[in-house]
Amino acid sequence: MTPRDASDDRWSDLDRPPLNGDALRRGLVREGGLWRGIDVVRATGSTNSDLVALAVAGKAQEGAVLVAEEQSSGRGRLDRLWTAPPRSGLFFSVLLRPAGIPVARWGWLPLLTGVAVATGLSRAAGVDTALKWPNDLLVTVGGEERKAGGILAERAGEDMVVVGVGINVTLRQDELPVPQAGSLALAGATSTDRDPLLRAVLRSLEEWYGRWREAGGDPVASGLQETYAAGCATLGRAVRAELPGDRSIVGEAVAIDGDGRLVLATENGVQEPVGAGDIVHLRPA
Repeated sequence: MTPRDASDDRWSDLDRPPLNGDALRRGLVREGGLWRGIDVVRATGSTNSDLVALAVAGKAQEGAVLVAEEQSSGRGRLDRLWTAPPRSGLFFSVLLRPAGIPVARWGWLPLLTGVAVATGLSRAAGVDTALKWPNDLLVTVGGEERKAGGILAERAGEDMVVVGVGINVTLRQDELPVPQAGSLALAGATSTDRDPLLRAVLRSLEEWYGRWREAGGDPVASGLQETYAAGCATLGRAVRAELPGDRSIVGEAVAIDGDGRLVLATENGVQEPVGAGDIVHLRPA
């Protein structure tokens, strides 16, 4: 984590004020709550890498939140880089320790986080969002579906998981890393003030994580499976699943199964669950 001079020109954009760490802690850290500490740093390589390292070293506990105003080596799935201008988005990681939950159900954590993020942003930013399986947040810009956020979950030792979230908030069209990307601002958000957006997302995540844990990680009893399916833009679409080993499957995405896998109905009538891979939407919703 690298401190930067406050006079640096990149930090003087008045349209992108810094996050208020003290206010975030006052609003989110409470006795009996999930969030134990919220640290905001100006810049780092990757909040996920930093928090995993802290957890493995025994220097962070469940409920730790690390937020960066800028990431130089932010990572998505398949080791893809996630870059954005300073203070243009929400880039944070949380440490979870789902003790007592069968490890087989931990695969629901990134999907749970997607539901929480979409719910929080809907409330605080007034943006209609959708989820692309397994971990992308989609918004509509000019009638076109675009990715505005992503989620990455990583194990931290034997009993902890770090979940990282990246959300493009105020990126302008000329700042997008690729033309297919989007942001909350471009999608017509009613608010792009990152402090209340982050509070809304973390409160939603605390609510969903608590519900899931109370149900023993059961995605049906917690309502998670039904809610994810309702907000999943991948279901009902023709998709191509690009799998490890240079294998691919084409079919219609028909369900999310009990393990959080995407079920594809192929043209030969076989239903095949996909637990990992890259999903390409082949036709509009």
